[in-house]
Amino acid sequence: MQNIKIALLQVDLAWEDKESNIQKFEQILGTEVPGDADLIVLPEMFTTAFSMNPEKLAEPMDGPSVNWLKNQAAKTQAVVVGSLIIEEKNHYYNRLFWMRPDKSFEIYDKRHLFSMAGEHNHYTAGSKKLLVDYKGWKFCPQICYDLRFPAWNRNSEDYDCFLLIANWPEIRIKHWTPLLIARAIENQSYVLAVNRVGEDASGKNHNGMSLAVNPNGELLCSSEGKEEVLLVTLNREHMLDLRRNLPFLDDRDQFNL
Repeated sequence: MQNIKIALLQVDLAWEDKESNIQKFEQILGTEVPGDADLIVLPEMFTTAFSMNPEKLAEPMDGPSVNWLKNQAAKTQAVVVGSLIIEEKNHYYNRLFWMRPDKSFEIYDKRHLFSMAGEHNHYTAGSKKLLVDYKGWKFCPQICYDLRFPAWNRNSEDYDCFLLIANWPEIRIKHWTPLLIARAIENQSYVLAVNRVGEDASGKNHNGMSLAVNPNGELLCSSEGKEEVLLVTLNREHMLDLRRNLPFLDDRDQFNL
């Protein structure tokens, strides 16, 4: 079974400053991410931070930020994941891109909009779960607040890795790691999570805690309070052994959302 190498980019995002953020990610991708990475993961709204100003910041599907993702995936020869503020058919979306090296892509629109920040007043919620096959692995990518809704990220489809990108503030970070570990254990899957660091325009601090967890709930790597590229290699045979020895998923309830 093929192992897969992941780079998780924990970065301090400049508020609503696309040019500064793009320049920072280009520098990191060019100097800190190894050339043999299979998958590179950026935070939620990586060009703007978690802004409720889509009228000012949104781009179309053929806009410069999507094209930048295409070019970076081609340049690194890795899948690059991150979310952008997108306008399509008179709606705004917090949209995750799964960008392949050949510049083809899949999208996932954030399903659970964070009402405490008024996200539901500015963005349209998605309705479709995304599952992506890549190098013999099946990934389920989602966004931030989705983490709190286990029925939505429940492993009904035998995915191998749940991937979460976020702008999760320090004030609620005590929920972050236990929820991510729970998702790994209950779904018998790897969990990858990327959070930003730094302060946003409202004064909320973010301390990262980006991490990787194996299907047994064991922490593989994490980082707190600083910009850092975390590197982790996932072992698919380890996950399959766990599922064979403890076949809990065979007894899961069958239902559809």
